[in-house]
Amino acid sequence: MRTGQKLKKSGRVTLLDTHGVAERFEHRGRGAISNQTGRYERETRHAFDDGWDTIEDGAERLDTQVFDEVARSIITFNKSPDISFDRTVNPYRGCEHGCIYCFARPTHAWSGLSAGLDFESKLFRKTNAVDLLVRELSRPGYVVRPIALGMNTDAYQPIEREQGLTRQLLEILSAHNHPVSLLTKSALIQRDIDILAPMAEKGLTRVGMSITTMDRKLARKMEPRAATPERRLETVKALSEAGIPVAVMTAPIIPGLNDHEIETLIQAAADHGARGVGYVVLRLPFEIKDLFHEWLAQHAPDRAARVINTLREMRGGKDYDAKWFERGSGRGPVAELIRNRFVRAASRLGLNQPRPPLRTDLFRPPGAPSSQLSLDF
Repeated sequence: MRTGQKLKKSGRVTLLDTHGVAERFEHRGRGAISNQTGRYERETRHAFDDGWDTIEDGAERLDTQVFDEVARSIITFNKSPDISFDRTVNPYRGCEHGCIYCFARPTHAWSGLSAGLDFESKLFRKTNAVDLLVRELSRPGYVVRPIALGMNTDAYQPIEREQGLTRQLLEILSAHNHPVSLLTKSALIQRDIDILAPMAEKGLTRVGMSITTMDRKLARKMEPRAATPERRLETVKALSEAGIPVAVMTAPIIPGLNDHEIETLIQAAADHGARGVGYVVLRLPFEIKDLFHEWLAQHAPDRAARVINTLREMRGGKDYDAKWFERGSGRGPVAELIRNRFVRAASRLGLNQPRPPLRTDLFRPPGAPSSQLSLDF
């Protein structure tokens, strides 16, 4: 497949421009259309029609492969001033959900793989994740703050059902009263209510459920192996009824594609017991811009130019601007309209209240003496 920016890097595009980025391939059940070469590779591959029309043949089935990985560390720290957590734990790399907009796609380039189909079909499980977590929580200088579990790739993606790494990590965090937040678009999180509910009772956990659209057809194309919108709302209700604080993330908002659903999504969140809502406007760093342009040309050709032009208007004429506090919302009239609509709907339903911080005072590091009094004889 081709690599690099197919559309001009800034300015407005036309309907003909967007048609020009279309690929002639599609893998059933996958989000990305192509498997563009990773940005760090010296060589690139291009599909070429040699006259036998084989380039038009249907794409073969793309099976998921899972590889073992021995990680050097499991807690990743960040200093980003515009996000609410400073550390994450990700038991997997790559994500089978296949969300075309996933901001984690470019990380696969570090392994010499594509941010396209490779990202959703060549997955890595961190086999030593549990041992590393215990070791890192035991360090004398460790300062406890909430861990965001599964923020880069979904900790409850389909392979978790067999691997169980996320549950094992939660068991460790629960055993030592370590605060944790989770963000997912999978109904599988209901499996772990037996761990999460007691933690929530202590003020140690909360969950975010990502719901991008209520349109099943659009969801199927945009996030092909994630739970349906209805199942996600059912999960919000199940978690809420178990006493676990849940917020719904209406993310990403894509102007011209799903922004008309803002009020509908917030109302659905309130109806199913969510205690808060949040949003992020579509981000297109690195390879994602080209992958998303291909996807638009394939699945929404009549709206592709409008979507791209609107997003660029919100990013100073470019596909993406990484400026702090603007990268998740954009700027300009459209960004302001989205913000106002969101704030008004959330306020009307009481979903804009500040959330209490997760407790850190209950943490007991692995190997620490029990709080139970010991008797010496």
